[in-house]
Amino acid sequence: MRKERFNYRKMDTNAFKGMEELEQFVKESDVESPLIELVKIRASQINGCAYCIDMHTKDAREMGETEQRIYGLSVWSETPFYSGREQAALAWTEALTRIAEEEITDEFFKEIREHFTEEEMMVLTTAIVAINGWNRIAVGFGNTPGSYKPEMAR
Repeated sequence: MRKERFNYRKMDTNAFKGMEELEQFVKESDVESPLIELVKIRASQINGCAYCIDMHTKDAREMGETEQRIYGLSVWSETPFYSGREQAALAWTEALTRIAEEEITDEFFKEIREHFTEEEMMVLTTAIVAINGWNRIAVGFGNTPGSYKPEMAR
């Protein structure tokens, strides 16, 4: 188990202002919040961020997400639980999170793009960029999972 190195959330700093602005941009968009939570959980699984998995599974449940769909995220492409739009978002999440491992081809992008407008692609991509950043902060500083409560987000 990772030990917390320090609690960055208690620091009086502007260091996370940009991160918070990314989050606000996503929240104010028309892209459905439950989809964004699935994306955040999946990226956090890939990055091994227990704190963010704990946070976003709790938030997803608050939004009405089912246990079956949350548990199935690690094998989403092998289940019938997700819509075509959700599958595209999860595929895009994996591609961007693992960007150093495999090229994003024009053909792949075209397949994803069939499910999202240009504006939605920007929102989805911003959400993925943000959660990857938060994962690195939480893992790097050793955030301990279990303390997050959904009302903290409100």
